[in-house]
Amino acid sequence: MKIDNFFAELKRRNVYKVAIAYVVAGWAFSQGIAQVFPVFDVPNWIIRLIVLLIILGLPVALVLAWMFEITPEGIKGAENVVPSAAQRKSQAWIYIVVVGAIISIGLFFLGRYTARDTASATRTELPAKSIAVLPFANLSPDPENAYFAAGIQDEIITRLSKIADLRVISCTSTERFKTAPDDIPAIARQLGVATVVQGSVQRTTDQFRVNVQLIEAATDAHLWADTFDRERKDIFVVESEIAKTIAETLKAKLTGREQEAITAHATDNPVAHQLYLKGRYFWNKRSREDMIKALACFQQAAEQDANYPLAYVGIADTYNLMPLYDAGVPRDCQPKAEAAARKALELDNSSAEAHASLGLCFFTSLDFDQSLGEFEKSIRLNPNYATAHHWLAFVFLATSQFDRAIAECKRALELDPVSFIINSDLGTFYYYARRYDEAIDQFRKTIEIDPAFNHAHWSLGKAFEKKGDLEPAMKEYQKARELSDDPWIVGLLAHAYAASGNKIEAQKYLKQLQETAKERYVEPQTFALVYLGLGNKDEALPWLEQAYQGRAGREVFFMKSEPLFDPLRGDPRFQAVVKKVLSHRGQ
Repeated sequence: MKIDNFFAELKRRNVYKVAIAYVVAGWAFSQGIAQVFPVFDVPNWIIRLIVLLIILGLPVALVLAWMFEITPEGIKGAENVVPSAAQRKSQAWIYIVVVGAIISIGLFFLGRYTARDTASATRTELPAKSIAVLPFANLSPDPENAYFAAGIQDEIITRLSKIADLRVISCTSTERFKTAPDDIPAIARQLGVATVVQGSVQRTTDQFRVNVQLIEAATDAHLWADTFDRERKDIFVVESEIAKTIAETLKAKLTGREQEAITAHATDNPVAHQLYLKGRYFWNKRSREDMIKALACFQQAAEQDANYPLAYVGIADTYNLMPLYDAGVPRDCQPKAEAAARKALELDNSSAEAHASLGLCFFTSLDFDQSLGEFEKSIRLNPNYATAHHWLAFVFLATSQFDRAIAECKRALELDPVSFIINSDLGTFYYYARRYDEAIDQFRKTIEIDPAFNHAHWSLGKAFEKKGDLEPAMKEYQKARELSDDPWIVGLLAHAYAASGNKIEAQKYLKQLQETAKERYVEPQTFALVYLGLGNKDEALPWLEQAYQGRAGREVFFMKSEPLFDPLRGDPRFQAVVKKVLSHRGQ
């Protein structure tokens, strides 16, 4: 057969069409099964075998196309088919190719998106060794016993959090969930955990009963449950036993130090411990009045047990934050905070909480290097201590390491996902990084958690103001002012009015601040902010110098990055103050 005749015969017998149709359909079909089969857990060797058969089938298909034709009268030898019949049959091949290609490509995209969804689900799968301890129900008739129940929950969390192999959610995030909730899986998803602990406490004068159960959130199945009937003096032993059993049930790996940590307890005095827990309740609310209440509780705890490290940790943490919430003056509070933190470390040098407290003392005195070291010690001792991660983020922020600050705050949020202040401060870090849209979204999320949290409202106002949206900014400042009489909020309002061109209203707020300063402490940077809004840099700069000299919290720590201070950038006087802040070493 001549070569020209051979190619003509290939065409007449539709070998070309079969080859093209087979390659297209085979490719699409192989892609489809490669994407779809893994969704149904089909072994990879079966997929490879099918692809290999498709490849080997090509020469077989070509040989069959050469030898046979499909005609209206049935299958016939190719040499016996007249061209007209072949022509009719060629149209049928077109339909077969089109339909086959559509089906195969459809399988391909179905598999692609199904696999993508499956991969996404796998990525977001909750870690098996993650746990949230929900508030224990108080079954005793005396409402005051609620603090006793809260103490058990807090101690279990504290002990479990010292195990690096576990991811333990902070008490501040779990406290808002009632005991025995209806939808455990939903709560677990919100907190990002695979297991949940529930319990109840009933107490008489000398006895108590604790019911506890460990639940697998995905199936709502009990992994372990028990009841403890003991004398009141044995409460700390029961808490250790519960924590140890939970760790064993979750197959957590414990080092020798961790085994000791979950059986140790900071005090044998349950009254002191309840006062400490009451103090933490007020401290977490972050307001002027609550800081004062928290300090009283921590001091009473220390009076009940002078060797209770956490009582001094509470005192240190409160004194450290009081100036930020208009509850104290830095020069008075900072020495008392450091003395209490050092006392706590003297009693227990392995206390992660005490090292974090001392770290915050160094931070407020602008010694960022020592602050960093103490926070890192705290995290080594307790990787699940959300507060240490949270405060460490501020060291990175003060030195303009925005990505590290955001990452550390996100780690704190993993451990304490519905904390008001950590959620709000993540927005603050976005704000300082000039990522205003992300900051606004984060502040709004915080306000959804607690609409009465004034810190989130005025922070949201700052983000709006820097975007140039002055109207919503002033609305948020006004909301914050309705929730708190903090002079800082008045300063923000004055600055916004001045920025909008209403300097008369700004001057009214300035006079109000001047009158307030005669009766109570007003942070110097509040006046600096107002004068800056009025365009008076010469008046603003001395107030920033005074803020540095007094270590007066808030924006003084982040002076280098504060967007509201942008008009001062390039001014040698401002740069000199910033240099002092960054080079200060706690002198």
